[in-house]
Amino acid sequence: MVDEFTQTLLGLMVAIIMLGMGASLTPRDFYLALRRPYGLAIGVISQYGIMPLLGFVLALTLAVPETIAIGILIMACMPGGTTSNIFTYFSKGNLALSVLMTVTSTVAGVVMIPLILLLYAAALDLQIPREDIVAVLIVLLVPVAIGMGIRKLNANAGAVIEFCGSILALFFIVFIMATWVPQNWQFLRDTTPSTYVAAIGLGLVGITIGYFFAKALRLHPRNARTVALETGIQNGPLAIAIVIFSFPAEQQQAVMAVPALYSLFIVIVSTFVTLVFRRANTAAEQKMPDSLL
Repeated sequence: MVDEFTQTLLGLMVAIIMLGMGASLTPRDFYLALRRPYGLAIGVISQYGIMPLLGFVLALTLAVPETIAIGILIMACMPGGTTSNIFTYFSKGNLALSVLMTVTSTVAGVVMIPLILLLYAAALDLQIPREDIVAVLIVLLVPVAIGMGIRKLNANAGAVIEFCGSILALFFIVFIMATWVPQNWQFLRDTTPSTYVAAIGLGLVGITIGYFFAKALRLHPRNARTVALETGIQNGPLAIAIVIFSFPAEQQQAVMAVPALYSLFIVIVSTFVTLVFRRANTAAEQKMPDSLL
C-alpha cells in the first residue's frame, strides 16, 4: 500500500523525470529521426511488440494471481525509461538513438499502451481501468512538452533539467527500496517465486531478445547494444505511477509488486549486461591495428 503523502511525492518525482526526458530533446531531433526512421521503428517494435508479448507469455505460463498478472502486463507495456539512456552511455552504445527511442516510445505510448493492454488483458480475461490509464499518460505528457520547451528556449537550462531527471530516475528506485519495500515486507515474503521470476525475467529476457533481434537485422554493434537496453529497460516509475493513480487502494499492493520488484532488479541486471557489453567492446578494440590507416 502507498499512503497519500508517498503518492504525492511519487507523482512529483515522476513528473520531474518526465520533464528531464522532454528536456533531452528538441523538435529538430524528431525531424532528424523521421528522416532516418529505421532505428526508431525497430525501437517501437521492440517496446510495443516484443516486450508486451513477453509479458503476456510470462503472465500466461507462470502461476500468478490475477492482480500480479495485471502488474506483469503493465510493466511489459511501458516505454523506455531514462535509466536505459544512462546504461547505454556506460555500455558505449548510441546515446542519441537511445534518447530518441525513449521519448518516441513515451509519446507513442499514449495510444499504444492502452491498446496493447486491452488486447492482452482481454486474452487473459483480466479487467483493467483503461480510461484511468489513458488519463495518467496524457497528464504525464505535459511535463515532457514543457521540458522540450525549456530546452528550446535555453539549452543550458534544458541540460541541467535533463541531468536532474536522469539522476532522479535512479533515486526513485532507491526511494522505492526505502519506503515501499519495508511497508510491504510481509507481502514480499509471502509472494511466490513466480512473481520474482516475472520481475527479473522481464528485463533480462527482454534485453537478450532485443540484442539478437538487432543483430539479426545486421545493426552496428553500438546500435545493437542500444536496442537491447531500450528493449529490456522499461519505465518503472511510469508503471508505478499508473498503478497508484489508476487502481483502487485494495489492489495497489499486488498490482504494484512486479513494477516495484522490476525497478529494483533491473538496475542489477543492466549493470551486469553493461559490464558484458563493455568487455566485448574492449576486446573488439584490442583486435584493431595500431594504425590510422
